[in-house]
Amino acid sequence: MPYPADRERDRPWVMRTYAGHSSAAASNALYRRNLSKGQTGLSVAFDLPTQTGYDPDDELAKGEVGKVGVPISHIGDMRQLFDQIPLAGANTSMTINATAMWLLAMYVTVAEEQGADPSALAGTTQNDIIKEYLSRGTYVFPPGPSLRLITDMVAWTVSNVPKWNPINICSYHLQEVGATPAQEVAYAMCTAIAVLDSVRDSGQVPQEKFGEVVARISFFVNAGVRFIEEMCKMRAFAQLWDEITLERYGVENPKHRRFRYGVQVNSLGLTEAQPENNVQRIVLEMLAVSLSRNARARAIQLPAWNEALGLPRPWDQQWALRMQQVLAYETDLLEYNDIFDGSPVIEAKVGEILAGAREEIDRVQAMGGAVAAVESGYMKSNLVSSLANRRRRVEAGEDIVVGVNKFDTTEPSPLQAEGANSIETIDPIVELHAVEAIQQWRANRDNAAVEASLDALREAAKTDRNLVEVTLACARAGVTTGEWSQALRETFGEYRAPTGVSGASASGEAGSEIARVRDRVRATGEEMGERLRMLVGKPGLDGHSNGAEQVAVRARDVGFEVVYQGIRLTPSQIVAAAVQEDVHVVGLSILSGSHLEVVPAVVDGLRAAGAGDIPVIVGGIIPPDDAAKLRDRGVARVFTPKDYELTEIMDEIVTVIREVRSLS
Repeated sequence: MPYPADRERDRPWVMRTYAGHSSAAASNALYRRNLSKGQTGLSVAFDLPTQTGYDPDDELAKGEVGKVGVPISHIGDMRQLFDQIPLAGANTSMTINATAMWLLAMYVTVAEEQGADPSALAGTTQNDIIKEYLSRGTYVFPPGPSLRLITDMVAWTVSNVPKWNPINICSYHLQEVGATPAQEVAYAMCTAIAVLDSVRDSGQVPQEKFGEVVARISFFVNAGVRFIEEMCKMRAFAQLWDEITLERYGVENPKHRRFRYGVQVNSLGLTEAQPENNVQRIVLEMLAVSLSRNARARAIQLPAWNEALGLPRPWDQQWALRMQQVLAYETDLLEYNDIFDGSPVIEAKVGEILAGAREEIDRVQAMGGAVAAVESGYMKSNLVSSLANRRRRVEAGEDIVVGVNKFDTTEPSPLQAEGANSIETIDPIVELHAVEAIQQWRANRDNAAVEASLDALREAAKTDRNLVEVTLACARAGVTTGEWSQALRETFGEYRAPTGVSGASASGEAGSEIARVRDRVRATGEEMGERLRMLVGKPGLDGHSNGAEQVAVRARDVGFEVVYQGIRLTPSQIVAAAVQEDVHVVGLSILSGSHLEVVPAVVDGLRAAGAGDIPVIVGGIIPPDDAAKLRDRGVARVFTPKDYELTEIMDEIVTVIREVRSLS
């Protein structure tokens, strides 16, 4: 989007709604409806199998198809997703990382089928794999090969799709897993440095065109409710980006050095308790990234008020869009130059964030850069510790969350009068249809062409050849998402990132309540003749691991021996670990909506293994009706985001163990 001159009224940012669910056809209808309401850009949410490179009929995809986004398994799905949406005139953001090259290849192919010139396409692929190792967990390959895929995409798009942003350096999820403003800025910049260094060193882009590479690097950030601090963070981001691209990469053109970013405000900061309060949280967070003209977001997408409860309905998304439109078109926000220039308060806060960020950048670079800091577990441990400290402040009442730890008396909410109907629900038959559809797709395509294209991909992956063209050939041949990913898994291998739990620490944890529960854990263990052991498991493809990590840290702090093997485990793997480690309780963390499928599989698996006396507890975004179903299936306790006191949860887990063991 062009930037106006200083004396012109600023143009509204691109207005998006992060959306997609069930199927390509259902999501297409939703997109066209949102565009008709004045939305000016698309933001595609993909389901977890698509994000992590599995087809709907894979064992790990069970319960996950269509839940947190749209399943796109092949070029036919991509055609359906953008049916009647001319891509030549669209601005599309795709939240996709490990499989970003694959989804971009299908997008470009569909655009060409529509008659569009790829050079006209505008949009963004998130494609930031570094933060996936630190937060969301939708990585597939090891860091080195993942960086190679990003590098190839950057080099290819600069030459072939010059209006496309091939990567969105994504600090959004870093804040969600605990990053302070200085850490968020620092780790995002370290990721950008790793990518730019890799592109430069690959030799795929001539030095005289490197400014064009820098100009296509965009950022995707989080805005929390401390909106003055968040606004200062954005000014610090812009200043530091200009500094790094000039000094480290010698980019002379100031337009190339402009900090370009989009925003989604803080979804995990929304509360299940008194969810109507989320409306004002969202508006305040939007102000953080729109008030300062010199650091104003050029694309904004807002969550809906009820996202802490489940999937928002079309009306809820419309409300979030109208918030943006009122700010952009009814207020005078866009009529003025930057209203904070010259403010000593703002300059001091920006300087503080910059100083902290520069110090942390230097520390990471001294380790060898972002990839080395991921592989060593340094960044992950820091983030787990930061989040533990934040949770401690909330539990102690030092940080107030209205409706949660203060002002928690409430009247019945008319917004939730419909009960389960106040959120969108996904019919389980969606997954069955997706499984049938992909099997039919495989049966009807030219499988010889598919195998030839996959062979070419495997061979190219063994060399330093750019992989975009062979990926495009796979898309055109009818290869599936799982097949493309598996071909690269065979060459690159898979990866399990450090959990950060063993190195995490949190100050101020030794309060009286912690001590009381620790004494109870020790006493129960002495009665049983052994130390209490808890397995914390993440079944399915949900990679949002911060909840599980915080449970693991707190369990360790109150005296449990903790078994935590990270994300993306099958129910059978969790059962095997529980039996092998002879644990006393299994805790499952699920945020993706797959709880009704994967939790009973664990419960049934324990019974089949002769370990049915091991109680299972569950935590996550679980509607009340689903919680009742889980308890009926044998789950001992269900915890949701309103249960924010981790030490109380630990105390309840001890109670569960004592009940099962018939201890008085």
